[in-house]
Amino acid sequence: MTSSMNWQRLSFVLLHVWVLGVCVVVIGAFLVQFVGRELPCPLCILQRMAMLLAAMGPMLIIRRTTIAGSDSTADFSTGFGMSILASVLGLAISGRQTLLHILPGDPGYGDAVFGLHLYTWAFIVFIVILLVSGLTLVMGSMMVVGNRPGRPGAWTRITSWVLGLVIAANAISVFVESGTDWFLPDNPTDYRLIEEFREFLKSRPSVADPSAQKAN
Repeated sequence: MTSSMNWQRLSFVLLHVWVLGVCVVVIGAFLVQFVGRELPCPLCILQRMAMLLAAMGPMLIIRRTTIAGSDSTADFSTGFGMSILASVLGLAISGRQTLLHILPGDPGYGDAVFGLHLYTWAFIVFIVILLVSGLTLVMGSMMVVGNRPGRPGAWTRITSWVLGLVIAANAISVFVESGTDWFLPDNPTDYRLIEEFREFLKSRPSVADPSAQKAN
């Protein structure tokens, strides 16, 4: 009994570490984007979305066990099933981008971080997520988080807020980069929403413009 409770506590802690770890990876991508001024391409954005989807699976388990008071293996399987599907999708996307720049002499997209490009790191992250998800499901009921009804603790609330803020930041970043267009270029060079706003300001007649005053 004590051993089972220890495994449940460990599983509950690891779920939080999982979610926060993915958030740290995406925040690192934000640093490269805004500090390093390296705009993400469409494939880069899709990889971020896949990572956040992979984090939503464990977050679902955390919320179900704390707010709903559920400790069923169905919720456990659903959460890690989401992570597995997200990691497979992310592997396909990051693998595709890696193959686009695999030829000798190809500098790749963006600058390398610790010798590897971000899409290569993303490929590694998705492999880790896939392996951990599969291993957790194999261990079965031993890793199912116990029923924890009641008000979520500070650790859970912080984790929820961090994930929510990272998801919101990613959505805003994509909107600012794409503007009102549905599609992004393969190699974006500016934030379209900002450029569209500048063009809008330029198109407006200046108050100090005599021709504009005569027209009025």
